[in-house]
Amino acid sequence: MPPRALDPAGVALVDKPVGPSSFAIVAQIRRMTGARTGHAGTLDPFASGLLLMLSGRTTKLAPWLVGLDKRYLTVVDLTRRTSTGDPEGEPLGEHEPPSSAELEERLAGLRGETDLPIPAASAVKIGGERAYRLARRGVEVEMPLRRSTVYALDVIAYTGARATLDLRVSSGTYVRSIADALGGHCATLRRTEVGPFSVEDAVAPDAFTPERLMPEADVRARIEATRAGVAR
Repeated sequence: MPPRALDPAGVALVDKPVGPSSFAIVAQIRRMTGARTGHAGTLDPFASGLLLMLSGRTTKLAPWLVGLDKRYLTVVDLTRRTSTGDPEGEPLGEHEPPSSAELEERLAGLRGETDLPIPAASAVKIGGERAYRLARRGVEVEMPLRRSTVYALDVIAYTGARATLDLRVSSGTYVRSIADALGGHCATLRRTEVGPFSVEDAVAPDAFTPERLMPEADVRARIEATRAGVAR
């Protein structure tokens, strides 16, 4: 890798729109900087929100960032499940949504440490092959469980068919699995926080400039403060 690929260095807070893949956003930022570019956790094309883009020599910080807690806003359609847990999957039949009391009972069972099946449309490897590729071919496999921690899971609004949820979870938690456990699927999904970083400080990909890169020292300071329990 040529030396120039190490600069500009820093972390970009990007507000991904619905539609493009995370890898498309990485490529867009790379074209603007000319530096090696990575990320600290993808979002599905149907999802929006905070992506942490690592530029230049700062890509070495990836291990620091990928394990941070995440916060999301999601609208869950409680009238049907889908094969992928999101709007892009095949519908699996309709049913009556739960009452407010039933919904709260289901939510209570998901708070704290919980084992959730990894979605079939994920990139996890099953027998050496990506699960989503097996799903596209119609191959049914028993997906493994993943231990997750749901620190907060709050109802912002409930229409009787759709529930808007604000949740904070450990790294690696699939919100689609939570929606499926509630009897529905994610109609929308937006990531609002990654550790101490907020989407409120992010910019759209087209508005990004290299001057917006957060220096490595500032990134480390924020993470260390979070780990030390300092209020952010």
